[in-house]
Amino acid sequence: MSVDTGVIEAPAAAGTGLVEAADRLRLLAALHAGDADTGRVLSHEVTDAIREAGFARHFVAARFGGAEGSFDELTRAVVSVGQGCAASAWCASLAAYSARFAAHLPEEGHQALWGTSPDTVVATGLMPAGRARPVDGGWRVTGRWAYVSGIDFADWVMLCAAVGGGEGPPQLRFFTLPRGSYGVQETWDSVGMRATGSHTVVVDDVFVPGHLSFDRTDMLTGRNSTSGVPSHNVPFQAVGGLTFIAPVVGAAAGALEAAAGSVTGRRRNQTAELTFVRASGRIDAARGLVEQNAQVLDRRLFTPEHMARNERNATYAAESLCEAVALLVSAAGTGGLGEGHALQRFWRDVTSATSHVALQYDTAARKNYSAVLLGPAE
Repeated sequence: MSVDTGVIEAPAAAGTGLVEAADRLRLLAALHAGDADTGRVLSHEVTDAIREAGFARHFVAARFGGAEGSFDELTRAVVSVGQGCAASAWCASLAAYSARFAAHLPEEGHQALWGTSPDTVVATGLMPAGRARPVDGGWRVTGRWAYVSGIDFADWVMLCAAVGGGEGPPQLRFFTLPRGSYGVQETWDSVGMRATGSHTVVVDDVFVPGHLSFDRTDMLTGRNSTSGVPSHNVPFQAVGGLTFIAPVVGAAAGALEAAAGSVTGRRRNQTAELTFVRASGRIDAARGLVEQNAQVLDRRLFTPEHMARNERNATYAAESLCEAVALLVSAAGTGGLGEGHALQRFWRDVTSATSHVALQYDTAARKNYSAVLLGPAE
């Protein structure tokens, strides 16, 4: 049984073809989603399809064969994939956004990553977790970075570490390492988003040349001295959790369809119908806020008010989507919680994904947007 989620698709703008490719990927990802969940890994067919669909190249410069695509197109594509498999959408989203981060590398770094292919997959450890010391020609990096999604099939990993050895507080920099120069410990054991491969990366005194590193401040401010591509010059705050909330929107829409398929015939009643309506409203509202965030980025509205609102939108959408999926589970009853039912997988995925720090009110939205609403605290 199919269900109209109530979402009105925007007219197709002149794009890169990513949305159409994502629609095909959604079907493949859905076919493998059950096995990916139980096996805790995406199949090679799905990871190859993520690459072939164009997610990794979406923000890569055209001079390397990249798409230089829009945030809106990427968001719609990620939501589509999420309706089939939340973990696949999460990894697809991060493949795109990690390339955007890597665009802050010096020119020689661009050549190293994309000189032979725009489809290089980069995984990212955003949180500072290791240390680096300057040496001739670069740095020696050591540390452990948890929750590095997509590391199973990444070609490179980009990690944030503190550089010591000078006066004052340590400087935070990103360091980019090729596959084979780091180890992976399989530590990801969440009850949801099981197949994202968000394991721990281990680096033991590895040399990273200067052209594979950049100052973390460049990413935060959005100032890019090596690329004039608009999407490479976006303040980190403006993205406002878009990387992580778009897969959740898709997963909630997938949960709605899965739940509707379980409530038929004699099990259909007014209470269940009202619950479905309430859930669908929350999902549609969340999607509208998330699409608004993408449009803010494409229109380059980087005022403090717009950036704070983007943070607010993402965290509020996360809350609404959790509520929506909880309503669907209550309406579907015991049948929707069977191990083979897609609804319980989407429910676990949404619960796990919205625990991400970027989707929490207290850490991602309260301070900045309260200042917009109420003025700065005294």
